[in-house]
Amino acid sequence: MDKDNFDIAFYKTPIGTAKIVGDKNGIISVSVLDYEITPSKTTPSSLKDCVLQLEEYFNNKRTEFNLKLNPNGTEFQKKVWQELQNIPFAKTISYLQQSKNMEDIKAIRAIASANGKNPIWIIIPCHRVIGSNGSLTGYAGGIWRKKWLLEHENGTKQMSLF
Repeated sequence: MDKDNFDIAFYKTPIGTAKIVGDKNGIISVSVLDYEITPSKTTPSSLKDCVLQLEEYFNNKRTEFNLKLNPNGTEFQKKVWQELQNIPFAKTISYLQQSKNMEDIKAIRAIASANGKNPIWIIIPCHRVIGSNGSLTGYAGGIWRKKWLLEHENGTKQMSLF
């Protein structure tokens, strides 16, 4: 894989700047940055649909993504990430339920680990997987972002008094 041939765009979201990487074969990664960076003035043509669909998502105008994805990972990881895409908008499942859906309850830790390595933020919705007790466990982008995304999808964003 030759990183010099990838297109990159930076898109400002309400919860951080997204770094989008892809090429003619699809979106390779969408990650959220924990530092400020100037959003891209122009977006490469291979990434325009991704930026548009993320913008629609954050503006409550999109509940499903329709993008060509090309994440790098093992076959097992890709299978886990494909299963994540079956979780409906504004719904959550537990890690246990995800392992049952994949018909391998003993692989729960490996499945959770693959979730944590998901390279395509929001579009492959690992934020919709929670603990069996309803807790917001583990999220590479930070638990506060996971909470924000779930509230955004459920239309229950609370105003903070502090």
